[in-house]
Amino acid sequence: MKTFMANNQTVQHDWYLVDANGLTLGRLATVVASLLKGKHKPIYTPHVNCGDNVIVINADKIKLTGKKWTDKLYRSHSEYTGGLRTLTAEVVMEKYPTRMVEHAIEGMLPHTKLGDQLRKQLYVYAGSEHPHQAQKPVKFEIKA
Repeated sequence: MKTFMANNQTVQHDWYLVDANGLTLGRLATVVASLLKGKHKPIYTPHVNCGDNVIVINADKIKLTGKKWTDKLYRSHSEYTGGLRTLTAEVVMEKYPTRMVEHAIEGMLPHTKLGDQLRKQLYVYAGSEHPHQAQKPVKFEIKA
């Protein structure tokens, strides 16, 4: 008996809807990253895009534990001298409500060409509305 190896022709990409309301950021990110990679499928193959499309709604209602709202920092650098910009989680959520969820999930995906494909299958929305009704996403429950 030979070992089954998935390829792009044999993989079916499903659609899942995840409600982030009241969920902790890190726990949400690990489950969504696993769905994007396809690790929940029996045909999982590490070098093939076996993952599903994931829609995350209510990204503006996530929880952070402890003092992370004031102590957690998001840094970006413009590559110029003195170009370091630092924002707290509170400010990032205020200005860009979906960025924290996207950043956490993308950090758990591979930083390769395959990871670039997986990132395109993630859709994050601040409110409860999304434009993907035609794909008929299946609601995926994450325990808090």
